[in-house]
Amino acid sequence: MDLAKIITDATQEIFETMIMVEVTPGEPSRENGQTHYCTVSGMIGLAGLFKGMIAIHAPDEVAKSITSNFLGMDVDEVNEDVTDAIGELANMLAGNAKMALSQNGKDITLSIPSTISGEEYTISCAIDTDRVVMPFTMEQGKFVVELQVEKQE
Repeated sequence: MDLAKIITDATQEIFETMIMVEVTPGEPSRENGQTHYCTVSGMIGLAGLFKGMIAIHAPDEVAKSITSNFLGMDVDEVNEDVTDAIGELANMLAGNAKMALSQNGKDITLSIPSTISGEEYTISCAIDTDRVVMPFTMEQGKFVVELQVEKQE
């Protein structure tokens, strides 16, 4: 299973169709527990055939730019609009990943989106999973999307 391809395809499709922005993928990594500085993160949990999570982490300036494009309005501070937009992006990414991981999508359930933002924080997953962190570049800067999954027997 090519997790990097699943993330790349989902991210490019969502950004091109919903945000109207082209994004360029970088080289995937498997790093765990990356510390985020002045960042907004949106996360969705996966359960069922696969358990784990998908998350998008965008520095504040990139998150504001994404939100501005997404909502069609100027955003000049990290506020509820930004956290809602990043949470909804995580939800869309999870929906695409769910369909890629499962033939009918019915054997994987998704949690509601969770968001976190702040000056410095670390998110790590406690389970031993297949993991990929994909960096993306857009005109306004860089962000990462990570997917961690463990197939259930």
